[in-house]
Amino acid sequence: MSIEIARTANAELVSAMERLIPQLSRSSAPLDTSGCERLLTQPGVTLFLFRPDTPNGDEEQPILGMLSLVTFEIPTGIRAWIEDVVVDNEARGQGAGQALVEAAIAHAKELGARTVDLTSRPSREAANRLYQRCGFLLRDTNVYRFNG
Repeated sequence: MSIEIARTANAELVSAMERLIPQLSRSSAPLDTSGCERLLTQPGVTLFLFRPDTPNGDEEQPILGMLSLVTFEIPTGIRAWIEDVVVDNEARGQGAGQALVEAAIAHAKELGARTVDLTSRPSREAANRLYQRCGFLLRDTNVYRFNG
């Protein structure tokens, strides 16, 4: 398996968005080329991509997973958040999610983040087990959202 950072908003990335975003969210539309370009050019946003191993080593495998890492500096230090983790149904249970999370954590540390945060709905039991396996601890905190 390989983990890479998305650098260009090409047809392959748009195709992956069309396949993966509906598996992540029923209410969010997949990004088109211009949406992918806006995502990739934002300072502080890194999009990690997962590809399975090639069976014979010849051709590149499709993108079957992704994760967004958001980093930003505030007065108390550099913060990092993991968002929008999704692995294609056909690739689940093969370590893709863990590889994506571990790559994001390593990258956040390289950027100087002391901690990495994320949120996950309790109903996403497999995802919550994954985050705990990767060393995340459940925090005693309130999460608030303003829907203006």
